[in-house]
Amino acid sequence: SLVSKNLKERLPQPTGWRLLVMPYMGKATTDGGVHIPDAVRDREALSTVVAYVLRVGPLAYEDHNKFSPDGQPWCKEGDWVCIGRYAGARFKIEGGEVRIINDDEVIATILEPDDIKHV
Repeated sequence: SLVSKNLKERLPQPTGWRLLVMPYMGKATTDGGVHIPDAVRDREALSTVVAYVLRVGPLAYEDHNKFSPDGQPWCKEGDWVCIGRYAGARFKIEGGEVRIINDDEVIATILEPDDIKHV
């Protein structure tokens, strides 16, 4: 699992139509084996467009005027998604940062976070 159970239990629970996501930090080393400093990785996480869905609020994707009438959510826990560069409210936690975003701030789902290069 991406997050240990003990830490996940202590994470904020998104209310209403919100999602709790963890911005993708990127690799700690380049493909050539060069270490990437934490400060650089932190800066990239701040401006990232890729995040991992940790939790989905109880009302997310329930607004049928905005989302599909068949109730199919755009994403679920465990998905990788693309979000707006500075979307959401940011919270520092042990080991990094999480964001709480609105359900409509998910702009795409992806299979692998490294498939998306920073813009």
